[in-house]
Amino acid sequence: MSTPRVKLFLVAIFCAALVGPAYGAAPYYEGKTIRLIVGFSAGGGFDTYSRLIGRHLGKHIAGNPTIVVENMTGAASLLAANHVYKVAKPDGLTILNFHGNQVVNQIIGKPGIEFDARQFEYLGVPSRDNGACAFTKASAITSFDRLKSSKTPIKVGGVAPGDTTYNSAKLLKEALHLPIQLVAGYKGTAEVRLAAEAGEVAGGCWQWESIKSIWRKGLESGDVSIILQFNPKPHPELANIPNAIDHATNENSRNLIKFGIHDPAAVTRPYALSPGTPKDRVQMLRKAFMDTLKDAEFAADTKKSQLDTNPLTGEEVEKIVASLFKMDAGLVNQLKEILK
Repeated sequence: MSTPRVKLFLVAIFCAALVGPAYGAAPYYEGKTIRLIVGFSAGGGFDTYSRLIGRHLGKHIAGNPTIVVENMTGAASLLAANHVYKVAKPDGLTILNFHGNQVVNQIIGKPGIEFDARQFEYLGVPSRDNGACAFTKASAITSFDRLKSSKTPIKVGGVAPGDTTYNSAKLLKEALHLPIQLVAGYKGTAEVRLAAEAGEVAGGCWQWESIKSIWRKGLESGDVSIILQFNPKPHPELANIPNAIDHATNENSRNLIKFGIHDPAAVTRPYALSPGTPKDRVQMLRKAFMDTLKDAEFAADTKKSQLDTNPLTGEEVEKIVASLFKMDAGLVNQLKEILK
């Protein structure tokens, strides 16, 4: 072999020695387990979405990690959000699913919040939520007119400040002057549903996507009625149901509904990582999250569970969260007073 060829051969061997280990390295997630922490109880809407996502997410991540869904209940997902922000390692092995209304709670200075929502690394949301109020037939509140004309307060079940069941009831009561008595303290929407079926409360107001999934039998039998929706535009499946914004009598009431309900609803179900998670893992999980939502098998599962998918990317969630922190100070103070 001539001298130039020998030199080229030696250079090739040297480069292969340097590059080879990198190409042969196992993916970071190979053999690992990702904890998907849901801030609500099993059986509710948040839990249902998360368990479906957890079932399919691993196959879209290089290394195919195991996904384990855990429920960490307390204060409408506040405990879970605080835990992931303060305790969980920023290694990309813990995903948080908390309530986006906790962002509003941070803005209005609610106690107990130990995170800055702007610092989470967002993966996205599976669906922009639509809100509705569901009441049992046994409560006799079978229409919006019946609710408005009630001479006695109607008990409505709720979880805790920051949850849609809580915030929507408080804001709808104020904006539309409804005779609502909020009964809070339930662990999740599954418990609110059971309380309504037991006659403890008349019903509740939360995400339509969740109501039609976990209260399907009641809706189909006629034992449950949707009497009101609270969406920017009427939902196609609720076309004949009164919409709260149409019954707001002044600009202030409309602003309470828009900024207190509509805008947070776009990011009600965020999935996020701890601040400081390496950017390459954030990007990897963002892509895997969106690929999961496009997965044909995932779509089939959501159809069986009657769950909608209308996703936002992690980048889009970041922008919406940032915009909420620019809310007018006067409106912030009013929301603070209503949601205290």
